[in-house]
Amino acid sequence: MDKTQQPDLSQVILSSIFEGLPIRVFWKDRESRYLGCNTQFAIDAGMTCPEELIGKTDLDLVWKDQADLYRADDLRVMESQEPKLAYEEPQTSPEGRLIWIRTSKVPMRDADQNVIGILGVFEDVTAHRQAVEAQQRLGRALRILSKCNHVLVHVQNEQVLLAEICQLIVDNGYLMAWVGFSENDAAKLVRPVAQSGVVDGYLDGANITWADTERGQGPTGTAIRTGLTVVNQDYLSNPKIAPWRESAIKRGYQSSAAIPLICNNNVLGAFTLYAPEPNAFFPEEVALLEELANDLAFGIVTLRNKADHERMAAKQQQHAEILLRSMEDSVKAIAATVEARDPYTSGHQSRVAHLAVAISKEMGLLDETIKGIRLAASVHDLGKISVPAEILSKPGGLTEVEFMLVKQHVQRGYDILKDIEFPWPLAAYVWQHHERMDGSGYPQGLSGDQILLGSRILAVADVVEAMSSHRPYRPALGIEAALEEIALHRGTLYDKDVVDACIKLFHQRDFNFST
Repeated sequence: MDKTQQPDLSQVILSSIFEGLPIRVFWKDRESRYLGCNTQFAIDAGMTCPEELIGKTDLDLVWKDQADLYRADDLRVMESQEPKLAYEEPQTSPEGRLIWIRTSKVPMRDADQNVIGILGVFEDVTAHRQAVEAQQRLGRALRILSKCNHVLVHVQNEQVLLAEICQLIVDNGYLMAWVGFSENDAAKLVRPVAQSGVVDGYLDGANITWADTERGQGPTGTAIRTGLTVVNQDYLSNPKIAPWRESAIKRGYQSSAAIPLICNNNVLGAFTLYAPEPNAFFPEEVALLEELANDLAFGIVTLRNKADHERMAAKQQQHAEILLRSMEDSVKAIAATVEARDPYTSGHQSRVAHLAVAISKEMGLLDETIKGIRLAASVHDLGKISVPAEILSKPGGLTEVEFMLVKQHVQRGYDILKDIEFPWPLAAYVWQHHERMDGSGYPQGLSGDQILLGSRILAVADVVEAMSSHRPYRPALGIEAALEEIALHRGTLYDKDVVDACIKLFHQRDFNFST
């Protein structure tokens, strides 16, 4: 082969790099026409190979609806001659779905440093956004459960109970909520007894029945008739809500869920919630709302039987305990999604909880206190749901920006838990578990007795487990190295009594993470 016909080695290497990257790569000229891309980008654009893309603009591709947005970004980068990094924007997929991508664009220059176009990369972050959104919705339902439990225990008037429950639901992000009781007359009407939010006369003309007629086919009537929860994810497309569609959309209702109020196999009625966006109700959230409906139905019946006050008090306590267990399990379920995103640290939280409980017992703490520390330990990394998965599992060292994102997990965990009423300072335990005795920790720089004892125990258990386990950026260092670390910083970084109890467990009590 003639030397002039040989491919440029640098171009071959560059092409190999672009094709091997797990992200999409593209480059454009100053008119935002595509000059090239890697194969994965071409597939996302609805084509078979990069060559098909050359000379086209975003207006020619499957995401033409976002073309003006992308072109504005291109111009901003070229005119400012500054990169635009790691921002999120929507994109239409070849299947017509709306996904979310994280994009970075930098100016592309010639040999004279003149800007001749842009180079861009992006990755699909739809799953991450959905996980965060699910966590936020589940957190909302947990807050409602917690606050409604307080109302159920303390309110002694049925009408006040129903009004406060509706108000709490609206205060926590839903557009409207109402409770209706089923009448046993010939028309089988549903009688509204409490409502809150954007109502504006909606129920006055709704004429909802639980009979098997057209006006009984909506979510509320069907829920009462069948005793099953009915979710309407879209007012625009659901034919069964046609009688109420225009009135609902006028008030901003896009989706709804109707949950029957059942006690002792008797359907009292239903409570119905409305959201300002379609597809607003997902299964885990609905399950928690059903738990609320069961508690509310029990509260209604209990208030109607005030004569049996002792039984009411006992049942309320039982339901409060069930609700607490439900909230504990739900918070753990959210935490499990964090570990599922990072297989390298799978089981970390449960092992930290195991050690934290053992340390607490060695220190002679009360069983009730230990229970709170165990739960806090099992969710102490809950806030990592907001940290990109690629950072959590990065094999090399983190950049300063990446490390700052990771450090924010304690604040995120606190924000998720702070409005949920537990018998223990769970949110504060999680918030403070990276604080250090000498004030060198984060996020608040607390020191000494400013740090809760539960958090001091978590700090030691977290460090010992992390050092003794494998991580993507290093092999396991072993238990002895971990114990040397906490012994070395006993009294400076870590609480003396906690360190002594931990070392005693391993050296004298034969503790290990598998027992």
